Amino acid sequence: MRIGVAGVGRIGAMHVANLAALPQVDEVLLYDPVPGRAETVATPDGNRAVAKLSDLLKESDGVLVATPTDTHPAVVRACLAAGTPVLCEKPIAADLAAMRALVDEIERGTVPVLVGFQRRFDPAMVELRRRMTSGDLGAIYHVRATGFDANPPDLAYLPSSGGIFRDLLIHDLDAVPWLVDEPVVEVYASGSVQVDEAFAQADDVDNAVVLLKFAGGAHGVLSAGRHDPLGYDHRVEVLGARDSVAVGLDTRTPLHADVATNADAYPGFPDRFQHAYRNEMVVFTEVVAGRAENPSPARDSLVSLALADACEKSRRTGQPVRSES
Repeated sequence: MRIGVAGVGRIGAMHVANLAALPQVDEVLLYDPVPGRAETVATPDGNRAVAKLSDLLKESDGVLVATPTDTHPAVVRACLAAGTPVLCEKPIAADLAAMRALVDEIERGTVPVLVGFQRRFDPAMVELRRRMTSGDLGAIYHVRATGFDANPPDLAYLPSSGGIFRDLLIHDLDAVPWLVDEPVVEVYASGSVQVDEAFAQADDVDNAVVLLKFAGGAHGVLSAGRHDPLGYDHRVEVLGARDSVAVGLDTRTPLHADVATNADAYPGFPDRFQHAYRNEMVVFTEVVAGRAENPSPARDSLVSLALADACEKSRRTGQPVRSES
């Protein structure tokens, strides 16, 4: 099997390494719109650069898209036209109108399109969802997600980031509704600037809390921030009528507590979710081969983007926002 990777920056290069390690992948083909970048990632033993996106599509059984966000719709459409299964990094489009149009186009065809919300591929999160949706935990009362960056992003990135809800919290806005498997009916969000005034200058916040109310009455509380002095921290805790479960609370969790130490804390999301990223590539190749269902379809990604927009509206107005997710 040949898998193409369009865009070999930081995240793309990580995907290339994970793909190259899979026995079912014979060759990884590389394309990047920045001249010369693909050649720097190419290797003599299986990662080969190609000059054009059309060459990548012609030679690949499946394509992973990790180019800049504003190029995602065009690259995905090129994959659809070529009949090539695609895994696209989130978001597949920058706004809801463009995303809805693209999702409708995807669903008119038969080409598989996976969205790169890596937490859906994390073995622990997949097992947590199984326990929640099977009834093992009983009725779900409460879900709490914690997500803190070790260090703030490059401040030059802030004006184009889309804000904390679209950038940092978008993964939880995808994962928590996916775990609960119910529509969100109301959103409330609050944020503040505590880390750096550059966030305020970018009309953003660097710490935020989101309250999600689900159709069945359960609540989700999402806490996120741009700086944790001990390391990268992402955890999910679920309280049900029969059991309580936590994912991400281990000996590398950057937290001083009786149950965890921080001597080898996670430095960032690639380390915290390394198993998820590796499994994401395994699942993608299985979808390409026709042996697996798509666990992250394009239409699902509309939910998190709509919730992110609702969060931003709530933060600015100070009022809860009804949701149609």
